[in-house]
Amino acid sequence: MVNNYSLSIAQQQYTQLLNDDTDIILALGVVTGQMINQQKSYIKPTILFGVINADINILKTNQITSNVNNFTYILEQDSYKKDLEQLKSLTNFKKVGVLIEQAFIDVLPIKTTLDAIFKDLDASYVIIPLNEATNTSSALNAVDAVYLAGGFTMQDTNIKSLAKTLIEKGLPSFTINNSTQVDLGIMATNNSLNDYNQIIRRLALTVESYTSGNPLSEMKVLMTSKVKLSINYNTAEAVGVPIKYSLVNEAAFLGKFDNVVPDEKYTLVEAINKVLKKNISIQAVKEQVKLSGQDLKTAKNNYLPEIVASGAATYIDPDVAELGFGQSPEFQTLGSINLQQTLFSEQANATININKNLQKAEQQVLKAEELNIVFEVCNVYLNILILKVNAELQHSNLKVTKKNYDIAEQNFEAGFSGKSDMFRFKSEIAQNTQALVEAVNQIEQEIIQLNQLLNNPIDAKIDIEDASLELALFNAVEYDTFKTLLDSPVTRRPFVHFLIEQAQLNAPELKVVDYNIKAIERTVSLNGKGRLLPTIGLQAQYNTVFNRNGVGSTSPEGFGFTLPNTNYNVGVTVSIPIFNRNQTQTNKQTALIQKEQLTLNRENSELAISSNVNTNILNVINRMTNIDLSRVSAEAARESLSLTQTSYSNGAINIVQLIDAQNNYLNAQLNKTTAVYSYLLSTLTVERSIGHFFLLNDTKANAAFTSKFLEFQKNHN
Repeated sequence: MVNNYSLSIAQQQYTQLLNDDTDIILALGVVTGQMINQQKSYIKPTILFGVINADINILKTNQITSNVNNFTYILEQDSYKKDLEQLKSLTNFKKVGVLIEQAFIDVLPIKTTLDAIFKDLDASYVIIPLNEATNTSSALNAVDAVYLAGGFTMQDTNIKSLAKTLIEKGLPSFTINNSTQVDLGIMATNNSLNDYNQIIRRLALTVESYTSGNPLSEMKVLMTSKVKLSINYNTAEAVGVPIKYSLVNEAAFLGKFDNVVPDEKYTLVEAINKVLKKNISIQAVKEQVKLSGQDLKTAKNNYLPEIVASGAATYIDPDVAELGFGQSPEFQTLGSINLQQTLFSEQANATININKNLQKAEQQVLKAEELNIVFEVCNVYLNILILKVNAELQHSNLKVTKKNYDIAEQNFEAGFSGKSDMFRFKSEIAQNTQALVEAVNQIEQEIIQLNQLLNNPIDAKIDIEDASLELALFNAVEYDTFKTLLDSPVTRRPFVHFLIEQAQLNAPELKVVDYNIKAIERTVSLNGKGRLLPTIGLQAQYNTVFNRNGVGSTSPEGFGFTLPNTNYNVGVTVSIPIFNRNQTQTNKQTALIQKEQLTLNRENSELAISSNVNTNILNVINRMTNIDLSRVSAEAARESLSLTQTSYSNGAINIVQLIDAQNNYLNAQLNKTTAVYSYLLSTLTVERSIGHFFLLNDTKANAAFTSKFLEFQKNHN
């Protein structure tokens, strides 16, 4: 029977039950409890159960039994005061909105109770009726936190809607109800889900005891439930409430350990594309490529003409000028233009060729850096996914340990085990808690690393796409084909040889060496036959006299001629080096040694590439087999833990066996959940070796790569 928070209806329903053939009356709810407490006597056996608020004195809470004929109660005590103090410690709110149904406000002394509580809280409050309009209530804009003091019967969809509204408004929230509502998005509670289950078990035992002949008036009342803080990690992050690590030991965390409202969220391809555009290391190498381009321009400039214009003004001693016969005037201004241009130079040709190869080498260095950065992004990205799974598993493992502690406590109370088991599990809880803290911090460390690669502010709030989306991405580029080729011994060997060939063809590191060898070979050529080639240059000069004045500016009468005001000359120079202290031969020998050194380095790099591909392929095969085997292992470990927990609770086995089963299950889960990511990471390592990332190429390019292998296989059969 539902009274819809009406005392009069509750009384009518109770009277109806007294007048029909009901044997035992079970009463639940705040309004029902208010009505039951008002009864002067109980004609039929009546059991009041549920939750009572310690701050609102409806029943006497200092009694062991009810001492009332045909009446007992099984009540867990809640406390507005304790909840609000906890919310205050988490958020330091200044004004809190208390959400509660209007019916409770009408029936219970809510305002009087809250007034007394807030005298010691250094804060204020406003009561907001809990109804369909609460989500859009303007009263929510005037508070900096929300306390859900009602809402016990709210549907899950309504709780989710309310939680979403509060998150959007940036309001931290606390509920008087159990952790189910925290799981749906409310930030925190002091009540666990187990408390209500415990009440139901006590209720069943009480009914059983009464039907066995024990009077209700002599049965124990009230229940001492442990205050257990539960926090939704994602909601706390979303509303900006910093979670102290000291709370990890005393609180149960719900949700996932990632950013709910990140500034930006990346898929793997998006992260790779941004890194290629923004990464500082790549930008620095690009600048180096530009510098090598400037060196090439400088080398080519040797074939451009050099033109110099000059001017001068002279003054000569008049006595000397007079003796110059008009050729050395006292005052004279003049100018000239000089042109020099190399027509042919083996040294200039060699410098241009050498710098072209060095620029190409720098471009391959850039390509190698891009491949390294792409692989590093993939590595960090997959590590974040693995670490997120690890954090969730460590969180689940902590819950299992706490459950085992409860079992140990029950065994101790039942006499199945000693108190040492409880202490052992307390130690395990501390260790598991530390493991959880470290797991969360590892995620933060990898996020910082990803921010650095993306050239984001180190403290930028970013997140990556869920694992399921990324697995779909990998499946889209047909990694199953890769697995199929390696799974069969018939195709594996030629496929590995093909990958080695592709790695050596595509490796930018080898191309860097090749271009450096070409540059050295040009140096050898320059200091060999090239030294006999002449250097041919063009020289030209044009001179003009602007004016002559003073003594000697004109030729003496009868001298016969005067120098013209303008003149020019043109010449071609040819030079051939014959002997330059044997430096040419020394340069040639040095270049040959450098070439030999580079050749040896190339051979060593080829061997390293071949070794890396083979090693990486073996790693891929190991990861492939681990995927299926880890699933079987995890399932077996789960069933084993379940059986072991049952056996331990019955006193059939000792604590060591239970802890071993739990640790085995944790390791099996970690192995199972990381197996796929480890496989993908190992395949990406192979892709880095061969210089071809399937993720960054379209279907056509990947199909072309497969066609190359088929052609290779055909030619090598």
